[in-house]
Amino acid sequence: MASSRNRDFKDTLTQDGHAVLGLRSLLFDICNQNGGGHGGSAIGMAAIGVALWKYIMRYNPSNPEWFDRDRFVLSNGHAAMFLYALSHLVGYEVWTMDELKGYGNAKLNGYTTISHAHPEIDVPGIEVTTGPLGQGIANAVGLAIASKHLATKFNKPGFEVVQSKIYCIVGDGCLMEGVALEAISLAGNLKLDNLVVIYDNNQVTCDGPLDWINVDDTNGRMKSSGWHVVDVQDGSDDVQAIVLALEQALELRGKPVMLNIRTVIGLGTQVAGTSSAHHCKFDEGNVREFKIRAGQDPSTAHLVSDSVLAYFRERKLWGDQLEKNWNQLIQGYEEAYPGLAQKFAERRRGVDTTTCLAMLKETDASRFTGRATREASGSILEEIWETHCGLFGGGADLVTSNKISYAPADVFHPTISYRGRFLRYGVREHAMCGISNGIAAFNPGTFLPITATFFMFYLYAAPSIRMGALSKLPVIHIATHDSFAEGQNGPTHQPVELDSLFRAMPNLTYIRPCDAEEVIGAWMMSLGNRQGPTILSLGRDPVGPIPNTSRFKVARGAYVIHEALNAKLTIVSCGTNLHYAVAAASIMTLSGTPTRVVSAPCLELFEAQNKDYQDSVFPLDGCPIVSVEEYVPTIWARYTTASIGMSQYGYSASNESNYQRFGLNTEGIVARLNSYLKELDGRNARAAGWRLI
Repeated sequence: MASSRNRDFKDTLTQDGHAVLGLRSLLFDICNQNGGGHGGSAIGMAAIGVALWKYIMRYNPSNPEWFDRDRFVLSNGHAAMFLYALSHLVGYEVWTMDELKGYGNAKLNGYTTISHAHPEIDVPGIEVTTGPLGQGIANAVGLAIASKHLATKFNKPGFEVVQSKIYCIVGDGCLMEGVALEAISLAGNLKLDNLVVIYDNNQVTCDGPLDWINVDDTNGRMKSSGWHVVDVQDGSDDVQAIVLALEQALELRGKPVMLNIRTVIGLGTQVAGTSSAHHCKFDEGNVREFKIRAGQDPSTAHLVSDSVLAYFRERKLWGDQLEKNWNQLIQGYEEAYPGLAQKFAERRRGVDTTTCLAMLKETDASRFTGRATREASGSILEEIWETHCGLFGGGADLVTSNKISYAPADVFHPTISYRGRFLRYGVREHAMCGISNGIAAFNPGTFLPITATFFMFYLYAAPSIRMGALSKLPVIHIATHDSFAEGQNGPTHQPVELDSLFRAMPNLTYIRPCDAEEVIGAWMMSLGNRQGPTILSLGRDPVGPIPNTSRFKVARGAYVIHEALNAKLTIVSCGTNLHYAVAAASIMTLSGTPTRVVSAPCLELFEAQNKDYQDSVFPLDGCPIVSVEEYVPTIWARYTTASIGMSQYGYSASNESNYQRFGLNTEGIVARLNSYLKELDGRNARAAGWRLI
């Protein structure tokens, strides 16, 4: 093992010790250069960093995107300078010393740096955006699932073209977060033995000692969740003890591994071992003494000795050779297994959706006439699944209600096979979406993860969906039961306010199709969306007659489905409520108020249209424009002069009863429209201002 890890140095321990001191010295400078930062954990973890980046991880600093690299996730993302300093030392080209000096900078006058306060995915050497505690470990589980699936699908004897291991550092805070516990539980159930979690056990949180708030038996909890546990008592300085533990982790099989490594936060400072070390500027006296002990000039900063730099930069040549060897392996693989090698190359490039989109364009929507949008979506997904090899995922224990079918042989699980693409997440909505972000992040386009549950329960998962949107990770979230038509399950299951959250999220495409025709268009948009996640918001009740819907016009976000001569009123709606709005418009027209109808399945897509088009859909002529939706109408004032919607939670009753109860059936819409028009009395509706009617 030692030779495979390239430990052919003279006086290795001395070199390791100097490397740890050199790294800590640089971390002190980064922390203090702009008045403080999250340096305490980074300084405590220095020996862990040396062990990982020098001896254990497979990566190439010259090519951060090398496909078969090991992936590293810093779940305790506030310790970002740890990752930045190591990236500089091993020779990632973008991680210059000038970039490190940007950490903590006020960034005035347009100054920019890649040394953000927390790691961000668009920077080379960073696999996922982390910061909210617990998200990173969920992402790491997703990365491990992706690697395990590809290895099972494509590796052959003598040709292990996928060897990627996943390493994730967590802190005390991460292991208290619910999303982390969900992800840990699922990883143990799946026996992901390509995942190594390193617990930076410094027994300190922001507010004080850990035992003020948590005295759990962490090792016992991990073992009961199906993990191997390896203890390291001195993780602050003993690099080789950590290396041996990591090598042991790589040899263990059948379970993921947690290394419980004891460290001291803010080691070597006056505040060592206390919560004060978490985020502070370290006192100059202690830093000066540390640099003297390290053999450095205490009057200098941001300097790394030639010997320490050479110790780390050797990894560039080593990484180049690793990738060269892998490329040679691929050449042999192509000769031995040409068909499989071609498929593997296609997955690395990103799955081509041309065939799927062509199929959707030709799909006959009439076979879904009158059926609920969740049912149409389920049938469409079943057809797409056979064509799109990158689709991967499942639901949170509700796939029967979500109308997602799967073959038992296609389940991703060690008792069946890791070749499967359907993942049983269990009742773990938050982790489901965080794990999906990790699957999407493994390599752009290789996977298109899906998740599924009731729309209301995506509130549990909202932080992970937000992280996916922030990171622009393509994931399709299938949200069913998206209205108070959920009925007898009551207001706990009726998401009257949830659309407001998701419609407000940048980079998230929320689509609420009204019928099967628009469901097809929604899937077309979802498959083509490479810039972030999509939510398909779907209903459980049958769809009434709606004219002139178009799968192709879904891309416009909103479009006219019924024009009226000399129109005096426009009604706009979407999803479950649109067929009621259509019926109401007919009644209004027959009673003397010519009424247009607009379908608006996706307001984000509508926002991307030019102003001329927007004005053609929602004219600025002062005629009333009224939205109709079973949600609290927080967003509709952008486009309408009034809204018919909810101002309270729902009610435990049948769907028919609820539409009547809240005035959102045809009769209720007509009554509210007539009341509004009477109140306006012919005045300019825009001048009168928006209101809930």
